[in-house]
Amino acid sequence: MDKKELPLILERLGIQKQSLGCSTGSHWFGSGDLLESYSPIDGTKLGSVTTGTVEDYEYLQDAMEVAFIEFRQLPAPKRGELVRQFGDKLRQYKSDLGQLVSLEMGKSLQEGLGEVQEMIDICDFATGLSRQLHGFTMHSERPHHRMYEQYHPLGVVGVISAFNFPVAVWSWNVAIAWVCGNVTLWKPSEKAPLCSIACQKLIGEVLHENGLPEGISCLINGDAAVGQWIAEDQRIPLVSATGSTHMGKSVAATVGARLGKSLLELGGNNALIISEHADLNIALRAAVFGAVGTCGQRCTSTRRLIVHQKNYAEVVSRLQKSYAQLRIGNPLDENNHVGPLIDLDAVNQYTEALSAIEAHGAEWIVPGAVLKGDNYPGGCYVQPAIAAVDPSHPMLQKETFAPILYVVQYTGEVENAIALQNEVRQGLSSALMSQNLQESERFLSHWGSDCGIANINIGTSGAEIGGAFGGEKETGGGRESGSDAWKAYMRRQTNTINFSNDLPLAQGISFDI
Repeated sequence: MDKKELPLILERLGIQKQSLGCSTGSHWFGSGDLLESYSPIDGTKLGSVTTGTVEDYEYLQDAMEVAFIEFRQLPAPKRGELVRQFGDKLRQYKSDLGQLVSLEMGKSLQEGLGEVQEMIDICDFATGLSRQLHGFTMHSERPHHRMYEQYHPLGVVGVISAFNFPVAVWSWNVAIAWVCGNVTLWKPSEKAPLCSIACQKLIGEVLHENGLPEGISCLINGDAAVGQWIAEDQRIPLVSATGSTHMGKSVAATVGARLGKSLLELGGNNALIISEHADLNIALRAAVFGAVGTCGQRCTSTRRLIVHQKNYAEVVSRLQKSYAQLRIGNPLDENNHVGPLIDLDAVNQYTEALSAIEAHGAEWIVPGAVLKGDNYPGGCYVQPAIAAVDPSHPMLQKETFAPILYVVQYTGEVENAIALQNEVRQGLSSALMSQNLQESERFLSHWGSDCGIANINIGTSGAEIGGAFGGEKETGGGRESGSDAWKAYMRRQTNTINFSNDLPLAQGISFDI
């Protein structure tokens, strides 16, 4: 893709150089400060977005309140039809939106297009789900009584998303929330505001074409203060937040103080174990992609490589050869493997981590560095680094959102590696590379991996939308996307119907008057 195509891409997506950042669907407004969007590829300004004020926020709340009254009465399969049409709209604009994701976030063009494909996939999933929002029937202990459980929409679902997946994570939430009968309010990352404008334009078209009310899908751009408004607002029964553990703890405390629900997808200090029984060809490919894909800025990126002593020397040698072949540069050039970090703050965190690694003792397998020169404009390109560290190294406990891989050696049984994997505070994704069935089953047992995702012979990165996505411990415990994650977006109700001419009480209690 030629960056000169940017004006045409923005035009096709309905984005102006200066866009209004709040929307109820097709109505756009915003009276706050300007939020500038810069491409990490070369530092070029892509556009600016007007943020929302408290008054803008209240306008959105009024619109959502009205929309929810009508939308919740629409049969679920009809709501599924809305999501199906949104998926078709995404298919129509996949190339443009995927390119915008790459431009604004800095991930490779293939990954940008893949992120939009995730949106399409979750729309397909949610469309089918709209006919399967099932309850549960049980037998009553009282004669001529029927008991069952059913699920109802919550109301407003607030979605706070992160920069690294500027469109996909929003879609995971809203596609499910909409078929469940909820309306949604999206606060996107300040680092990717144009992506949010594009998505809201597309769903706005679908809502307009179907004569559905303003307010089903709402957007407000702004800084952390907007996220705080959402967390504090008693009118929002569920807040789904994706980001750092620090941010998630703040959201959880604020939402919990008002007894609201929070769905958290936070840090992931993920480990890949290479056992003595691993196929090293598979293992090395998984390790390298997991560590450097999206320049190490995925919540499922591989941070720790735990290698059996028998394979350690060969793994280290092959990692050095693989990293020597990495092509770092403009992610719009499909010949490159690694693009930039999101911004200069991320570069600073990367360099601080390198210093901390050295301060606590490590052997560089591949040393890190900030890359400079004509091929690396904007200052956000870095060398993916690998450090061999002792299991007690303090940096193993920290998640740095950058392409830094720690290699640790283990001996003996796979349980020793699992113990090393589990001793961090995060618990999102994990993987074991082994051709040994017993090792694999032990890794997946209840005394094995303590993560929400546990894989065998694939890496930590690259989840499919059909499974519930999320993790334990400081990852937050939330689940998004597939499986029965839809239940988080609904309230559960138990119903008992008496079709007798008497009023028997439960537990055999007698009460006569």
